[in-house]
Amino acid sequence: MPEARIGDIKVHYDVYGDGEPLLMIMGLGASSAMWQPELVQKLAESFGVITFDNRGTGQTDQPDAPYSIEMFADDAAGLLDNLNIPAAHIFGVSMGGMIAQEFALRHKPRVATLTLGCTTAGGQHSVPPPPESLKVLTAPREGVAPEEIIRRGWPLGYTADFIAKHRDELEAAIPRMLKYPTPPFAFQRQLEGTYTLKTWNRLTQIEAPTLVITGAADVLIPAKNSELLAGRIPGAKLHIIPGVGHSFMHEGMEEFLQVFVSFVKEHPIED
Repeated sequence: MPEARIGDIKVHYDVYGDGEPLLMIMGLGASSAMWQPELVQKLAESFGVITFDNRGTGQTDQPDAPYSIEMFADDAAGLLDNLNIPAAHIFGVSMGGMIAQEFALRHKPRVATLTLGCTTAGGQHSVPPPPESLKVLTAPREGVAPEEIIRRGWPLGYTADFIAKHRDELEAAIPRMLKYPTPPFAFQRQLEGTYTLKTWNRLTQIEAPTLVITGAADVLIPAKNSELLAGRIPGAKLHIIPGVGHSFMHEGMEEFLQVFVSFVKEHPIED
């Protein structure tokens, strides 16, 4: 089991492929098992893909103490240190996109490209999810079967049409995601950690080539947030995939791969 000692925790990670390093940062309450294996496999054809479990999830340590976006960003930078990687392409989704913003601000020389997926800068410069989505996201988890927690989250990640057509696929993925489930206390710590996001006033300082990408039908972090981010980050490219939800990199995988791989390859890491 690959793991790295980073500060006060041990972080689980995996590496696929051997191209330029691509660090992928997952979102709220989810371990790296949430990345679709097909997506990782396809990206590994072009890059050296690094996935890892944020603190509180998967096989990474789960301290019951306050978390913050800055802490997550430093964990990610510490992983690159451990792997002797001076710079990488950074891709974060949802909370992982919040972490990626902070990473790009705190660790500028280490960011070859920055891709912000289905994310937000938070605060007053953001568009909140509709009340029904927020209710699902913050619903109590104590005493609820882990399988049901995953199923009740599907409408936050996918369109109703995708769920109807791919239910068997989604069901088949549940055991993979539950091999190392996130404890309710750790989910709460991560959720509270998202409230520490404070990047808006500094986004103009991001220097890395940036792609902001999302699904037009996202009901968790509405696509307007990506428009706001792209308008704030100098030179950022915005791409909105029509007809797909928060899990755009799964539901709209083909279009995502086409846009993302092309963008990253336009900006090779300088020796």
